[in-house]
Amino acid sequence: MDWKDLYAKRKMTAEEAVARIRSGDRVVTPNAAGASVHLFNALVARKDELENVEISHMVPIVKAPYAEPGMEKHFIHNSIFVGGSTRGTIEAGVGDYTPCFFHKIPELFDTTMPVDVAIIHVSSPDEHGYCSLGVSVDYSKHAAETAKLVIAQVNENMPRTLGDCFVHVSDIDCIVEYNDEVPVLNPPKISDVEKKIGGYCAELIHDGDTLQLGIGAIPDAVLLFLKDKKDLGIHTEMFSDGVVELVEAGVINNSKKTLHKGKSIATFLMGTKRLYDYVHNNPAVEMYPVNYVNDPVVIAKNDNLVSVNSCVQIDLLGQVVSESVGPTQISGVGGQIDFVRGASMSRGGRSIIAMNSTAAGGKVSKIVPFIDEWAAVTTSRNDVHYVITEYGIAELRGHTMRDRARSLIEIAHPDFRDSLKEEFEKRFHAKY
Repeated sequence: MDWKDLYAKRKMTAEEAVARIRSGDRVVTPNAAGASVHLFNALVARKDELENVEISHMVPIVKAPYAEPGMEKHFIHNSIFVGGSTRGTIEAGVGDYTPCFFHKIPELFDTTMPVDVAIIHVSSPDEHGYCSLGVSVDYSKHAAETAKLVIAQVNENMPRTLGDCFVHVSDIDCIVEYNDEVPVLNPPKISDVEKKIGGYCAELIHDGDTLQLGIGAIPDAVLLFLKDKKDLGIHTEMFSDGVVELVEAGVINNSKKTLHKGKSIATFLMGTKRLYDYVHNNPAVEMYPVNYVNDPVVIAKNDNLVSVNSCVQIDLLGQVVSESVGPTQISGVGGQIDFVRGASMSRGGRSIIAMNSTAAGGKVSKIVPFIDEWAAVTTSRNDVHYVITEYGIAELRGHTMRDRARSLIEIAHPDFRDSLKEEFEKRFHAKY
């Protein structure tokens, strides 16, 4: 059957599509800006017909009506990366979190988390019947490949990204045409403190390096200080508008990359319409599934790979907490370890953990003698290379416990250094 005939046969309304979801199903939905608000709303509208439908996804940047109070009987949220609109379910004990390295998430769908329903959000089909997964390829592609039922919102506003990110019409069971705006993430405000941190990070980035940048004000601040660099490349789990600026300025051209030369590589995207317009049909950008992009072995094939990530807390041994505040899960592992280890394996690679020295308006030090009780260690002390605050750079890799602690105290906020020195002397039985 011609793909156009198949498309017409499988086209239906959102209500008709979600009517095929049954109580007890596990539903995997797209990450971040790939979310389909239209299909979410249609699913929640029939909540009274459903019980114990598990909804699983990573970063939520849109409202999550299935995670609101009163939905507990109908929907169970199993987060792979906690966010603002879903955090309450876990705090209330009616939802849960599954820890997993980002590059291993597709493997879950083959083992402990088989997928009943994959909801995907795709571009209009091309002349051969292929739809692009657009801004959220990551685990969505494997979810669609393994699910018993695939429901797709086909949206002419979804950018047609290139790479290993296509799903053919014949592999979609329910096609819902609905053209709304792709969710956007506006650039964060960057403080003077974050600019200082960005400046220190830039000191460790050299001409010709390939970059992985996380999300938030600090990674965006780093980009501000790279305008005098040359021939930078991108191999990252995600990027945003700041990368577009450096491409247009000629700073990022991927010409020195040792893997995918000439191409910016990512697995998902979050930003404004400017970003989405830039990546649409752009052969200089390629999107691949996360089990490729974030595989540390693949990452390491990029010489001089520099990763920049942030954290919540770090102790004097160099243990990094990036996803929880005490027992409260606030985010997830994401790709931090994937890239810290990939950078470590890269020839000439460097990994950076960058953070403000304090939290809670300056009342709490983020460099501490002991991590908080029940806090989850995200990056082990054996993996950490550089740590940066607004007070400088601490190199931990290859240094003793005492030297690490001294270096971290030197970049702590001055208000907390004396108390940290006291703890140092208790811990190491030595004068600071």
